[in-house]
Amino acid sequence: MQAYADKTRTQGHTLALVPTMGSLHEGHVSLIRRAKEEADHVTVTIFVNPTQFGPHEDFDSYPRNFDRDCAILADIGGVHAVFAPTESAFYPEGTDHHQVWVTCPEMTKFLCARNRPGHFEGVLTVVMKLFAACKPHIGVFGLKDIQQFILLKKMIHDLSLDIKMVGVPTAREASGLAYSSRNEYLSPDERLQARVLSKAVIVATELIKNGETSSQTVRDLMKKTIQSAPLSRLQYAEIVDSNTLHPIEDLSSGMELIAAVAVYFGEVRLIDNALVSVPLD
Repeated sequence: MQAYADKTRTQGHTLALVPTMGSLHEGHVSLIRRAKEEADHVTVTIFVNPTQFGPHEDFDSYPRNFDRDCAILADIGGVHAVFAPTESAFYPEGTDHHQVWVTCPEMTKFLCARNRPGHFEGVLTVVMKLFAACKPHIGVFGLKDIQQFILLKKMIHDLSLDIKMVGVPTAREASGLAYSSRNEYLSPDERLQARVLSKAVIVATELIKNGETSSQTVRDLMKKTIQSAPLSRLQYAEIVDSNTLHPIEDLSSGMELIAAVAVYFGEVRLIDNALVSVPLD
């Protein structure tokens, strides 16, 4: 992959990278479309990274269908390379003996990180490996995973990587549910009720834009919206600063915020968010 990337760069091409864990859906397709707009060469990676899964999470059962994914990429067109490393290629001594990790302690105290210890160290480290292998000029990521996107931007900035980050708005089903590979785990009733995630972040956005200054009031309405789905189990509903990810209590003029939720339906964990600006006085 490195030799291929070097050759492609030497030929004067601009390389865009779309990292995925496979089980491709319309959300991934939206990333690939954007990558094709940003660069004249697109690489898609398919790698279910074990180090970003906790001990009781769904690594073993995570959906994998490499042949189907490649067929989808062929149908989309414009994807020049698919990089699908083996686990032993990326972790030759095994994940338990991997010594060097990319961490961002201050920004991994909040939102998903609070409930998934070690998750973002796994994400940052594997994306650094993918950057090293694929040598992109541009990385294209979905804003559904907003905490991941912000942490990766911080990694690129602090480690002086010569890579442009492009964030793509969340792709949604007709119901408003954000596309996710884990949606296929949902029962029909759960899938119907899961639309409350998008409703929760929409009501939060509307409340803030209409002048609400209490974060607690906004959080309470988000929680109430989620709890209207009988099968849901709320993990968090938060309002955080979009740069630091720190929770915000009092909403002040001009603040850039994220309204974010994480919800379980059975054993399926789903997330959603919205970026919102507090109106200027």
